Amino acid sequence: MNYYDNFIEEFDDIEERYELVLSRIRQITHESVVKQPYGGYFTHVAAFITRIGDVLELVRKDALSDRSLSQLEAMNHGLYSDILGDNYNKSYANYRYITDEFMKDYSREKNEIKKIAQLLGFVYNEIRGMTVYAFEGRIVDITLLAELFVQIYFMFQDNFTVKELEDVIYYFENDYAEFFMSYRIREQLSPDLTFATDIIMNSDLEDVSYLYKYGEYISKNEIDTAIYLSTFTEEEIESIARTYTEGYRLGFEAAKIDLSAKKTVNIRYFLGQERMVKAAIEQFRAMGLEPICYRYAVSRINRRLISRVGYSSTVPNKQLEYDHRMDEALFLDKKLMERKLEVLRQAYRNLAHEASVYAGPAVIEVFGENPFEPVSCDANPVLDKKQQEIQVEYRTESAQIVNEYIEQDKCSFTIIAYPIPEIGDRYREIFRDTVRINTLDNELFRHIHQNIIDELDKADRVRVVGKGSNETDMLVMLHELDDPAKETNFENCVADVNIPVGEVFTSPKLTGTHGILNVSEVYLDGLRYVNLKLKFEDGKIAGYDCDNYSDHDMNQKFIRENLLGGRDTLPIGEFAIGTNTTAYVMANKYNIVYKLPILIVEKMGPHFAVGDTCYSWSEDNKLYNPDGKEIVAKDNECSILRKTDLAKAYFNCHTDITIPYDEIGGIYALHSDGTETAIIEDGRFVLPGTEKLTSLFRRKYKSKLLSKD
Repeated sequence: MNYYDNFIEEFDDIEERYELVLSRIRQITHESVVKQPYGGYFTHVAAFITRIGDVLELVRKDALSDRSLSQLEAMNHGLYSDILGDNYNKSYANYRYITDEFMKDYSREKNEIKKIAQLLGFVYNEIRGMTVYAFEGRIVDITLLAELFVQIYFMFQDNFTVKELEDVIYYFENDYAEFFMSYRIREQLSPDLTFATDIIMNSDLEDVSYLYKYGEYISKNEIDTAIYLSTFTEEEIESIARTYTEGYRLGFEAAKIDLSAKKTVNIRYFLGQERMVKAAIEQFRAMGLEPICYRYAVSRINRRLISRVGYSSTVPNKQLEYDHRMDEALFLDKKLMERKLEVLRQAYRNLAHEASVYAGPAVIEVFGENPFEPVSCDANPVLDKKQQEIQVEYRTESAQIVNEYIEQDKCSFTIIAYPIPEIGDRYREIFRDTVRINTLDNELFRHIHQNIIDELDKADRVRVVGKGSNETDMLVMLHELDDPAKETNFENCVADVNIPVGEVFTSPKLTGTHGILNVSEVYLDGLRYVNLKLKFEDGKIAGYDCDNYSDHDMNQKFIRENLLGGRDTLPIGEFAIGTNTTAYVMANKYNIVYKLPILIVEKMGPHFAVGDTCYSWSEDNKLYNPDGKEIVAKDNECSILRKTDLAKAYFNCHTDITIPYDEIGGIYALHSDGTETAIIEDGRFVLPGTEKLTSLFRRKYKSKLLSKD
């Protein structure tokens, strides 16, 4: 039995429904019943669904293996061709194009046409998700979306109001929320859903044809990654995987959490990394953990903005992702939010055991993609203020439900990152140097960190100032230590949960923390911010600006929608000093500073995180540094509200913003007696005991682990 089958028993007539709706859609491709300018949309989408039907038939007959590599490449390209490159300019998934086309309907008001274009553009983008559903054999998902399409098609053969069209889509999302959301939770928690695991463990990874089994868009990134990893010996692959899996194990050890009580681990990766992931699966299994490998959420009801949580490949069109990031604006209201919370609660209740033995995520990130700056378009759906409030409320309440069943103080994680070929011609060199960075000497850094922490624990404030054009001037208030001999404000962070090594961090006091945080260029959640400036008062954002657009209001909107997540403000959840000067040297050697992920960038200078602290939902866990001191700065004035008003305590986001060393004038520990001690001056470490960090700026490195291309 297919792994998907036992989830769809309630759809006992699904085969019949599928055949009927697909037959009807095949007819639509040859009809001209719907008048222009709408007829072209229905003909195109019907043709796409028909193609999906052909793919599903191949999958169900297990006939993909009979296809040559060139045939698989052609199939993959065909499924994504209309959103690739310039083709997107005339795609029905493009809100600007579909709106312009539909404006040729002179019988309706322009606002009505814009709404129709948004609704149909949304439906087509959701239908495009059928691509991956077909490869997974998810006939119910395909059938439900196909039936929605046919229902809308019939509406366009008669007179209809925009409200009627809105209602059809609203009730589709409402009625099938239980199906789409419940399955999503199941694939996040159940090791029985083995679609991706089977590909990894049972495919010939020397033959890149396996990549086309996923249904994801396959680019040069995935192919060249797989080819490069095939040149490594088994010992080298196992060593790279061991860095990742051992970091995961050490995270449990450091937090004094019993790993033996856990049975599953979620592995998130980038397509092409399967050799590495296969070795990691075997190593995790040796720890008693079964892998859970799930795809990023495809349907909008399960997805947040442009985030991709789960395994993924190269995004075929980042502008499309951005254009559709707020599609829920077309149907989100309080009633639907409550419906989603109800479904979420029931799904976790049904999977309570699976949730209790879930250990947490083990994430392999990638970096090196070409910078992306989105183009804003008035045709795109946007959440209004009320919907933004509903969205924030949903995130808060859904997080409470998740944390009820997956107790954060009993879980851990690890994150590591590697480059992809898109980073440039020196990809293989960069990969080798990244391996070296990921395996730096923990003990060396642990000792250096302790010198920094010992000095910071003598202070009651820290001042961070920029240099040159960087206008940073932040005063950071630290918590008072009741017993400095036994307590510390800062965590000594080496390479366990967060790889590579290199930072000391704390949750600062909000009251009294103020100033300007400025960074010339930074990428946050895949979006580029130019000359980002945040003003803080009592630890919360009180103003913001950037230079992405010439229009001030557009800059404000961009920051509010993305960095703030639609909120009016966010607090500082973390202040840290990154110490990985080796990574900084590597980044400048290859001129890839702004292509690195925040995971590495945050280790390359001081950084501030806005949102929750690093200890959200696990503040009461006792944590100790290697010197035996307890880390006591785990709460701030927001998170402490968890004891009286949980809804006000958390923001369910944590975004790190790093100032590069070369933009730092100084970091100073300020003492209550008016004296100060420099940690960094003119972008270099000057505190006694940190000399090694500054010397690393002047060294060049060769990888010792890998010697061949």
